[in-house]
Amino acid sequence: MTAPSSETTSMTSTVSMHNASAARHVRPSAVPAAGAALALLLALAACGRDGDAKTETKGGDVAARPALVLGPQDVATARLGAAGATVTVSGPLDPRETVTLRAQVAGTIRDLRVDRGSPVRRGQLLVSIQAAGVQSQAAGARAGVAGAEAALALAAQRLDAARTLREAGAMSQIDYQTAVSQHAAAEAQLAAARAQAASAGETAGYTSIVSPIDGVVSDRRVEGGEPIRVGDDLLTVVNASTLELAGQIGVAEASRVRAGQAVSFSIDAFPAEAFRGRVARVDPTADPGTRQVGVYVELPNPGGRIIGGQFARGRIATAGSGPAPTAVLIPETAVRRDSAGAPSGSVFVIESGRIARRAVTLGARDESEGIVAVLSGVRAGEQVVAALTADIAEGTQVTVTADSARSGAAVTAAPAAKKE
Repeated sequence: MTAPSSETTSMTSTVSMHNASAARHVRPSAVPAAGAALALLLALAACGRDGDAKTETKGGDVAARPALVLGPQDVATARLGAAGATVTVSGPLDPRETVTLRAQVAGTIRDLRVDRGSPVRRGQLLVSIQAAGVQSQAAGARAGVAGAEAALALAAQRLDAARTLREAGAMSQIDYQTAVSQHAAAEAQLAAARAQAASAGETAGYTSIVSPIDGVVSDRRVEGGEPIRVGDDLLTVVNASTLELAGQIGVAEASRVRAGQAVSFSIDAFPAEAFRGRVARVDPTADPGTRQVGVYVELPNPGGRIIGGQFARGRIATAGSGPAPTAVLIPETAVRRDSAGAPSGSVFVIESGRIARRAVTLGARDESEGIVAVLSGVRAGEQVVAALTADIAEGTQVTVTADSARSGAAVTAAPAAKKE
């Protein structure tokens, strides 16, 4: 091997000395800073991978919502059945006849003969009003009638005498016509006096308040000796032998309700008893705002056993108006109506393990059974959510518990995850 020349040796030594000098000038923090930058790049890369994973999870719709577990009481199966076989109305039972007696003349209460709870008969005097001016006018009118009757009698005598003289040729035609005119005027004056007396007598009759119906005094607003004015309420008389319930039903139900149909009543005050009545009348038109029709049902109440004002429910048997139509029936609790009493709304249906919202058109309902007919939007056999809560939302995965014998719901609407 050829030995290195002195020039080459000298160059190598110079480079080594330069590298050593550069090493001595490197700062101690340079190496850690480079490591920190490397760690930051690795963290950003990991975040990018996590973000991609989350995006993929969301895009793949994996566990987008937590699964909702429903019990069998929360889910019902839509079924075919007779819709509107009965129509239910509810409300207070009020006496069919209620009369409020008001003062028609001003005066003072003179003779008050009844109080709250007093039984009364038609035509019975209940209270008298002292009105001296009214009585005086009636007396004056009667006197006017007597005077007119006397004037007419005198005119009649004169007319008879004039007729005799006229026939004998002892009276001129003019004098005879005068006698005739005086007699006619006397008749007219008597008619006017009698009309005035009738008016004054009618007004005087208002001072005696009589009962227009058989019943019981339910309210008394005055005391003896109290001054009253025209229009003041005095007494209220009710006839509770027949009670009436005024209710509201849907337009579809109203087409099946007729006057005379039988009604079965249940009253909260008599939970173990059933009462029977009938439909009295049905309004001919629906309310334009609520689309409801007024129906009035009557309940016989012999002896007044049932107190007016008690809450009752009446079930109208519509079988006599033709066969009830068949429709899809679901619980009324499953429906979210667009507004109170509206014939449309929405329900939540379980489809492939998820909740879907459906718009529905509603028909007749049976309040006593808690069901409503669906004319469109749900098919028989489909499962609907009967218990609506804040957790129910469209797209939510749902699982129904296995105990479904009572509700008829499917055992599992969304399959559970398999155990490894």
